[in-house]
Amino acid sequence: MTLDKQNAAQPEHSGGNPEKRQRRDAGRIDRESLFHPFTSVADHLRDGPLVISEGSGVRVKDIRGQEYLDGMAGLWCVNLGYGRKEISDAIAAQSRKLSFFHAFNSMSTDVAIECADALLARAPVPMARVFFGVSGSDANETQLKLIWYYNNLLGRPRKKKIISRWNAYHGSGIATASLTGLPGMHTLFDLPLGPVLHLTAPHHYRQAPAGMTELQFSQHLAKELESVIEREGADTIAAFFAEPVMGAGGLIAPPEGYFEAIVPILRRHDILLVMDEVVSGFGRLGTYWGSQKFNVEPDLITAAKGVTSGYFPMSVCFVAPKIWQVIEAGSAKAGLFGHGYTYSAHPVGAAAALATLKLIDQERVVSHVAELAPYFHGQMRAAVGDHPLVGEIRGTGFMLGVELVQERATKQSFPKEALVGRRLLKKLFSMGLISRALGDTLVFAPPLVIQKADIDELVTKFKDGLEAIARDVQ
Repeated sequence: MTLDKQNAAQPEHSGGNPEKRQRRDAGRIDRESLFHPFTSVADHLRDGPLVISEGSGVRVKDIRGQEYLDGMAGLWCVNLGYGRKEISDAIAAQSRKLSFFHAFNSMSTDVAIECADALLARAPVPMARVFFGVSGSDANETQLKLIWYYNNLLGRPRKKKIISRWNAYHGSGIATASLTGLPGMHTLFDLPLGPVLHLTAPHHYRQAPAGMTELQFSQHLAKELESVIEREGADTIAAFFAEPVMGAGGLIAPPEGYFEAIVPILRRHDILLVMDEVVSGFGRLGTYWGSQKFNVEPDLITAAKGVTSGYFPMSVCFVAPKIWQVIEAGSAKAGLFGHGYTYSAHPVGAAAALATLKLIDQERVVSHVAELAPYFHGQMRAAVGDHPLVGEIRGTGFMLGVELVQERATKQSFPKEALVGRRLLKKLFSMGLISRALGDTLVFAPPLVIQKADIDELVTKFKDGLEAIARDVQ
């Protein structure tokens, strides 16, 4: 193609300084071209996007050059911070060596094999195999299919129902959004579908009857589980899905004694326990796995996000020996295992994961979280714990939520149309702090490499933003 033809082929709007035009037009082009997940279309078309262009450590910059302390590690995932050369170099090297190969029909790659072995060595309890995908949603879809496949091989066609909890988040596919206990993900999508049963969210502040202690509330929830099993029949219930700490549903840590009350019931009725560690895995709670935080031994584990520190899409399903043995024994008769994804066991993702796992070990990231998390929670409580708009500060490890209320004494929430959480979020953005508003709960899940000085800055900015919003709403 000649130079004249190349120039003629360029879009009409490409003249002038491309970089300046990109900066000037990015918001408009975004609104005209990009369909955003979990976003109000009306609000987005009115207000436009916050366009992030670079990051380093625990901070990112937008296209105007404004810097932000990222209090959400991207989306619960950039655990080791931005700009980690060790991970990006591993991705680049693997892309040059072998950019892609699949895992179908007994094919494999050396790096995927090494990654699977490394992950099994780090499992909280003995696991037999890992199955790779690209997101937490597809991993939980895989878990569901594995559970149904397993029970079919055992000749238990009725044992298919799945128990989840309201406020849970397990993905946004048709099956996983049905598992998810957020009505906003059901309305207008004709969900939930399938044999899904939802139990009360284990949120003591909002769900416990008046005067009930956390321990009593856990027993109360255990009785609810027993009642549902009795009503439905244990021979129809296959599994129970649980996040160690609920993330997108409002950042809800389980009440005292919760898993100690729930797990024996599941074992007694031969109901598999799936721990969704998409957010909590790889150190976020100050233990390598959230399961370890609560002394739980799961049958299946779902992981994603932190496995590559968000540098490459990857997810992992861990499969316990008792499940794998059934699959292996039934394989000759069942034939082809008819499930998988084009990018399962992606070699570049495996290289990113190996580099990430190595850094987690070398830098003692899990210990760092365990040591610094009490400081994080203590500083936030000291700063805003007595504020009249703060109903509850909750969470554990590097997961912290602050729920705003209109009336502290009665726990009365603000009217939804007041959008107080959203208004505070925007105020924090203007001050250079990224949080996430889950309704009127502002949540923080910073990179696991955050330091004390960064935490102090985060808490100070949050306090100042809260004071500004308080003056406004009052």
